[in-house]
Amino acid sequence: MHHAADWTLADLTDQTGRTFVVTGASSGLGTAITRHLAAHGGRVIMAVRDTAKGAHVRDQLIAEHPAAELEIRHLDLLDLDTVHAFAEGLRAEAVSVDALINNGGIGNVPRRLSPQGVESQLATNHLGHFALTGLLLDRLSAGHHPVVVTVGSALYRIGRLDPDDLAAERGYSPGRAYARSKLANVLFALELDRRLRAAGSPVRSLLAHPGMTKTDLDRDAPPLDRAVGMLMGLVMRRPIDEAVTPILYAATEPAAPTGRHIGPGGPFRPARPTFERLSSPATDPGLARRLWSRSEAITGERPWLAR
Repeated sequence: MHHAADWTLADLTDQTGRTFVVTGASSGLGTAITRHLAAHGGRVIMAVRDTAKGAHVRDQLIAEHPAAELEIRHLDLLDLDTVHAFAEGLRAEAVSVDALINNGGIGNVPRRLSPQGVESQLATNHLGHFALTGLLLDRLSAGHHPVVVTVGSALYRIGRLDPDDLAAERGYSPGRAYARSKLANVLFALELDRRLRAAGSPVRSLLAHPGMTKTDLDRDAPPLDRAVGMLMGLVMRRPIDEAVTPILYAATEPAAPTGRHIGPGGPFRPARPTFERLSSPATDPGLARRLWSRSEAITGERPWLAR
């Protein structure tokens, strides 16, 4: 059963005094998230792979909202060295982070491997965020209503994940690899929630997704997949500025629930945060622990929660 919160973007409260880190902030959902937060007084650290593109987007947003406090910092989720450098920069400056929005990602790309030998969609969408979250937990612990929001996708339902084959050596398709990375996002967010609560941490882990959205994430998909997506998008995809509703709800509302996949509700109606029941294998704690352990081993990052 799905339950919807009586909340819309019009209910987004003043975020003055809060600092948000938004990965992938220079395009798509990340830009829309940043726009809404900036319009409501939030300070946003825009974590981007292409800093020139990020600066262009920042300037556009400041033109819309002259009082916006937006900062560009380099982060390539596929390159764990930049993840460590990003976190070290915040730590050196004693930046207190109130919300980390793990939004950045790639999708439907040809098979390639990260420097650690992991398939690139899984490495970018999951491992980069796993390492970043662990490195920023101390920054978050000092925050105001601190929260980690991992951006998922309903496609996790068709994902299949083998923690012993993160290189996708036993068969590869771009679509299946993307679904696998989204299943990893769900497993990570739920396991992080369990560990945070067990540790008595003030940080909360939430999981939200935008539903079908008008982004360019499938720009590298095979032509047939792009064509199908375009046809479906004509009637079912929400505008980006509306699709971010559940993500912003999760990032700004202290009452937003953990342990649920917060979506936008059904198509053909305005987006409202909707609490979706999770399906297997996302609810398999054994699989989540195996993924966590493999993620620690590959990234070299052991969040204090694991000890």
